[in-house]
Amino acid sequence: MAHFKRPKKDGTTINTSALPDIVFMLLFFFMVATKMRDKEVKVKTSVPVVSEVEKIEKKSWVNFILVGPPLKIEDGTAPRIQLDDKFAEVEDVQQFIILRRNEYPEAIRDYLTTSIKADRTVRMGLVQDIKQELRQVSALKLLYSANSGKVTHKD
Repeated sequence: MAHFKRPKKDGTTINTSALPDIVFMLLFFFMVATKMRDKEVKVKTSVPVVSEVEKIEKKSWVNFILVGPPLKIEDGTAPRIQLDDKFAEVEDVQQFIILRRNEYPEAIRDYLTTSIKADRTVRMGLVQDIKQELRQVSALKLLYSANSGKVTHKD
């Protein structure tokens, strides 16, 4: 017959046999609950290839404007502008920049940059219209997104 001993009064022991179950349960919870991408891309942006590219240092200080044909057929085939998660018109660019600018402290606002990520099939007229709207709100720091690689010229 087994003899049971009473635990000593001076030291207590903690049973850790359930600890791995709790850790894995938390791990699975965070894997399921975490959203990896905060903005859904709704337009195709196959950017042009250029010979010289510079990396953006402070990506959190960049406002992205996506321009390209919609990914879904029901949204049409003409190039569209995407600001954050929704489609927009050229006139909405000013309001978007003003709202985004107000999210930052005043000391950082001079360093904010706007990046236009346009599909290579988009006509420059639409990009020029976006640039005109940016000029009207004094968003003069502008980047064009591109991929680096060997440039081939077609004649």
